[in-house]
Amino acid sequence: MNRMTFLHAFMLSIIEGITEFLPVSSTGHLILAGNLLQVSATEYVKSFEIIIQFGAILAVATLYWKTVFSNPKILLPLCIAFLPTAIIGFLLYPVITSVFLENTAVTVFSLFIGGLVLICIERYTHPTQNKSIASLPLHHAFLIGLGQSVAVIPGVSRAAATIVTALLLGYPKKTAVEFSFLLAVPTIGAAASLDALQNIHTIAQDIPLLLIGFIGAWLSALLMIRGFIHWVSHRSLAVFGWYRIIAASAFWLLTVAY
Repeated sequence: MNRMTFLHAFMLSIIEGITEFLPVSSTGHLILAGNLLQVSATEYVKSFEIIIQFGAILAVATLYWKTVFSNPKILLPLCIAFLPTAIIGFLLYPVITSVFLENTAVTVFSLFIGGLVLICIERYTHPTQNKSIASLPLHHAFLIGLGQSVAVIPGVSRAAATIVTALLLGYPKKTAVEFSFLLAVPTIGAAASLDALQNIHTIAQDIPLLLIGFIGAWLSALLMIRGFIHWVSHRSLAVFGWYRIIAASAFWLLTVAY
């Protein structure tokens, strides 16, 4: 295994920015990419992969701050949806960092099963609710939050969990995806802040690498968010399900089976 370099940091930041809001699991991709790049899974690297998510959520803030300020009613559903993950994430934080994040097999399995779920959801669900994010009922917001909490397992994908739950509740894909974007801000922000506070001495070892990761994740997420909104407005989410299955199979052969 190798020590993380500037090139590693840049590559991982691009992967983070592209995958954070797609239903493919950014954490899973970072774990597996680090394995393929043979980057040692040190405490610094684990924190790096969490903290560069600040760059990704900054991209959401950059693109959606006007939406939030013009529709302050969005804030209450977001807070309600955030609660389940906040409680579960806080209680299971030691297990997540010491068990889940170090088990490549769990990540690969979750990627594969999540792919099957996405394909089935795309095929068998149809929107019955024509509501905007601002008018999302609080009980629906809570259910979406419960769905998101499953994503503490690497490979599940926070975006996939929230989008799938919203689709099961009958919301159109665009509404489901945009709510998932906005919900990422408190969820990822809290997780990254908690990790930063608990590992402040570890991350201070190499601030330049963090800056590269932050900027790379921000810029790549900006481009991805715009493209993903256009995609879901015109095309199927099933392609991400097939991608997850193929990626899980490839990663299994490259990292787990051997």
